Amino acid sequence: MSLLSTRGLSKNFAGLQAVQNVDFDLPEGQIRALIGPNGAGKTTFVGMLCGRTTPSVGRVSFDGKDISHLPAHKRINLGMAYTFQITSVFANLSVEENVALAARRRLVGPEVTAHVQEALQKVDLQDRLDQRAGDLSYGHQRLLEIAMGLVQNPRLLILDEPTQGLADSEIEAFKDLIRGLVPQTTILLIEHNMSVVMQTADMVSVLNFGQILAEGTPAEIHANADVQAAYLGTG
Repeated sequence: MSLLSTRGLSKNFAGLQAVQNVDFDLPEGQIRALIGPNGAGKTTFVGMLCGRTTPSVGRVSFDGKDISHLPAHKRINLGMAYTFQITSVFANLSVEENVALAARRRLVGPEVTAHVQEALQKVDLQDRLDQRAGDLSYGHQRLLEIAMGLVQNPRLLILDEPTQGLADSEIEAFKDLIRGLVPQTTILLIEHNMSVVMQTADMVSVLNFGQILAEGTPAEIHANADVQAAYLGTG
C-alpha cells in the first residue's frame, strides 16, 4: 500500500502550469528520489505534498486519508517531516536546543533529552551539543535540520537537497544514515547529486515541465534516453 499518493495533482500560478496532472505513489518503506532540471516543478510539487502550497486541482493522500487541504502543521502531526519546513534553524540557540524544540512536537519530559542525543548521534553532531547553531558551517546546519526531522520519528521524511554543502566524507555518512532509516521510515529525497540518487534510492521519479517524465530503478532511469536528454545532459 502507498503511504503517500497523489491523483491529478496540478498547480497554476497566474496562467503558468507549474505542475500538471501528476499521479504519484510512494510505498511504505521505500527510498524514492525525485529529480529533474531546474524549473521542472519539484519545489511546487513537494510544497503541495507538505501543505505549503494549495493544489489548483487534484488530491494528496497520506496513509489512505485525503490531506489535500490539511495545513502543514497537521500533516506533521500525522507523521510527515521535511527539512525545508524546519530549516529555520534558530541561529541563537544551541544545537541541542534546536533539536529539542522539534522533539517537543511529540515528546515530553526526560524522553526529549534521550531522543535528542540519539538524533544528533545519527548525524554525527553529538560533539556539538552546546555550539550555537548559527556558528555551524552550512553543511552542518543541513545535518542539524535532518536531526530535527529524525527526532520527530516520522513515518515519512522528505529531504530537500540534504547533501548540499556537505564534504565528501559527510555525504558517504549521509548515504549510510538514509539506508539505515528504512523500512521504519519512508524517504522522499529531492537531490541533484546523482551519485547519492543512484546509490541510495530504490526508485526514481523524474519531473520535467511539471509532469512525470519517467519512473524506475536508478539503473533504468540512468539508461532512459528521454531522461538523458532532459536532465542527465546526454542523448
